[in-house]
Amino acid sequence: MAEVTIIGSGNLGSALIKGLSRSGDHRVTAYDVDPDALEAVEPYCAETTTDLAAATAADVLVLAVKPDVVGAVLEELDLSPDQTLVTVAAGVPTAFVEARTDAAVVRVMPNLAAETGDMAAAVAWDAVDEDVRAILEDLGEFVEIEEELMDVATALNGSGPAFVFYFIQALGNAGVAEGLAPAQAETLAAQTAKGAAETVLRSDRSVDELIDAVCSPGGTTIEGMEVLWDSDFEAIVAEALGAAADRSREMAEEFEHE
Repeated sequence: MAEVTIIGSGNLGSALIKGLSRSGDHRVTAYDVDPDALEAVEPYCAETTTDLAAATAADVLVLAVKPDVVGAVLEELDLSPDQTLVTVAAGVPTAFVEARTDAAVVRVMPNLAAETGDMAAAVAWDAVDEDVRAILEDLGEFVEIEEELMDVATALNGSGPAFVFYFIQALGNAGVAEGLAPAQAETLAAQTAKGAAETVLRSDRSVDELIDAVCSPGGTTIEGMEVLWDSDFEAIVAEALGAAADRSREMAEEFEHE
């Protein structure tokens, strides 16, 4: 059982903590300066602490703090080469972290679905870290990428949930406009998105083939898809993802000058 410390118990840190608690395969310690944040995650941890020095004995430490405080936290961490430090902060290059710690550094971009074991994550590492692999497998799905693609991953799976939430909201609102109650429309829209995503992950067919499978000639779906195909939907999605990726690149440049 690997010992894992999550440094930072905000939205992402708490999602990681709760997700790891579901597996029961890790002993999790949570660190935060905010006692209220620790109180919220205490049921999911073996230990909580506001003393950073007391939280640094773990095999794997996950730096889940805001990018602008990463440097300050690293100054307080005294880690050894046989420990692994995982950074999940958007826009923070591995080189920035490696220059400030003796630990092996792995860069990961997870998302909030880690809480339910449905996380999508991208990982960049020089060599596979088996403890980190086990953590990622317990939290959901992950892909291995080169670090130069991490800004795109940050936009796709890091920011992507918000884009999907927005689509679910729009789909539900359209259902309400057609007469459904808000709660009914939200349930149907969210479960439809969940089911569609599971189908993509589990099917051998391409997304285009899955669309064709739903679009019976002369049926209802093809009428709606014609509207989407004739719209700027794909261009707008690409613009949103591009804006998020550009911001990640800007943040990385700021760290490169420190």
